[in-house]
This record gives sequence, C-alpha cells and structure tokens, in this order.
Amino acid sequence: MDDFAKLSGESSWVNYPLGVMHSLRIFGVRTPAGFDYVASSDLPLGAGLSSSAAIELSSALAFSRAVGQEPSRETLVKACRHAENHFVGVPCGILDQGVSGFGRKGHLVFIDCRGPHFDTVPLPPSAHFWIFNTHTKHALVDGLYAARYRECMEAAQALGVPFLVDASLGALEAANTNLRPVAAKRARHIIEEIARVDATVAALRAGDLPGVGKLLTASHRSSQMQFENSTPELDFLVDCLVTTPHVFGARLTGGGFGGAVMALASPEFGDEQARQVTGRYQKQFGEQPDVLHMQTADGAQIVSS
Repeated sequence: MDDFAKLSGESSWVNYPLGVMHSLRIFGVRTPAGFDYVASSDLPLGAGLSSSAAIELSSALAFSRAVGQEPSRETLVKACRHAENHFVGVPCGILDQGVSGFGRKGHLVFIDCRGPHFDTVPLPPSAHFWIFNTHTKHALVDGLYAARYRECMEAAQALGVPFLVDASLGALEAANTNLRPVAAKRARHIIEEIARVDATVAALRAGDLPGVGKLLTASHRSSQMQFENSTPELDFLVDCLVTTPHVFGARLTGGGFGGAVMALASPEFGDEQARQVTGRYQKQFGEQPDVLHMQTADGAQIVSS
C-alpha cells in the first residue's frame, strides 16, 4: 500500500499531516517510521482561520522532533506549503503557513512571498480581533480558489511579469485591452492589495489603528467587487461591523467564499456589541454566527517533549 495515498470522506483531514510527511522527506527532513497521532483543536474548521496551516506546522514540528531533527522554520514553512499545493491540491500561497511558523505574540507577520522573507511588525496592545464565523461553505479545494489563481497568472503573463507583485497599476491600465475583463479585475485587486499591505505596515509602525481599520475594510470591498470571493453573509457582517462603535475595520478571512469575518476593534468593543451584530445577522439569515475574541500569540511550537 502506498504510504502517501490520499484519503477521502471523513478521513480526508488526514491528508494534511500525511502530505506534510511526504513533503518533509522531499525537503530532506526525516520523519518517524511509526507513531500514534492525536489532533486536538479549538480552531473552527473551514472558517478561513488557517486551520489547515495550523495542523500542518504542528505536525511538521512533531515529526521532526520525534526523529531528533530541528529544521529551520523556513524549511518547515516551505514543506508545509508544498504539502498543501502538491498533496492536498490547493494552489495556495505561503501566507497561512508563514504566519503559523513565524507568529509572535504582540506582533503581526509580514511576508514578502518573493523570497520568501518573513518579518514581524509590532501590534499595539490595544488591538483586539473579533471573529464572526458564519458556518457557510468554505471549501478551497472545490475549484473556486484555483480559478482565481489561474486568472491571476493569466494577468501576470499578459503583463510580462512572473507574479503580480512585480506589476503596477499603470502597466495594468496600459494592458487592459489585451486582458479578459475578469483577469483585469483579479489583477487590480492583487496589485492594490499589495499596496494596502505596505500601507498597513506603515500605519502599524505609527500606532495608527484607525488607519489600519480603514485599510482592512477597503481590502474587503476589493474582495467583494474585484476578486469576487465574498458572499452576501460576509458582506452583511462587514456592513454591520463597520457601523458599530469601537470597530476600526473588518474584512473576510482566509480565501473567502464563505467562512468568517475578522473585525479589528478597540478594547471598548465587548460582548454586548458582538451580540448586537450577531442579532442583526440572525434576523437577516436565520442563525447566529459563532464569535471568537482573540489577540495575537506565538505560532506553532513544541509545548512538551
């Protein structure tokens, strides 16, 4: 039997640690020949909160520790992305794995995917994150994410660059007549989103949380209109949140197509305000989203040996 045969049905979640074992060996990292594996998580699955990357990095750390190896974080992150791309079958970037690998309490992770290069940016302690999980469908493997990837690569090829990070809005405008409208929309979202990331880093370094919030909301509007990976449920939550006191901004999480919305708020935003938002959502859609209140923490780590 092939040790690395993909599983389906209820066991399909095992493809994540199984794919990590496969990819670690490709990256020159030994893995244990036999072991007991137990996964326990309080992270909602399929909500766009990087649950797959969390289990990938945790598995990679456990496998390498079990054989007495300590690969670099960069190696582990790249191997986990490789597992998701080539074993699970999702053409994702390295963002989720990078954050799980390099997360640091009181900071946000900044990634230049061209390296990739990883850095952290201090986050003001007054920053609080609230997650509103709609439980609507979020399945990147079903092709929606893959379609966006193909459209972006189509635009990059037309612009003569390997990736859209190397393109500019001016170049996009000049090439617009040679691009399918849908590819041009995807490219505009990506190019402007990269500029928003740079602006967010600058705002964080200045301690400007209201400025960060405006950029988050602008990011969601671009996802809604240009990248078209939002849903009516997510749009409704963002609309509610940005008109609620003490919320700086909000956007969908993860790859979109359902899942959750993240709000950046001040400490004054609390359970009562969250209940008001979920109450409006229930009135509109007939059920309440789950709510998680969190702040940043360290990424994947070994907690016991």
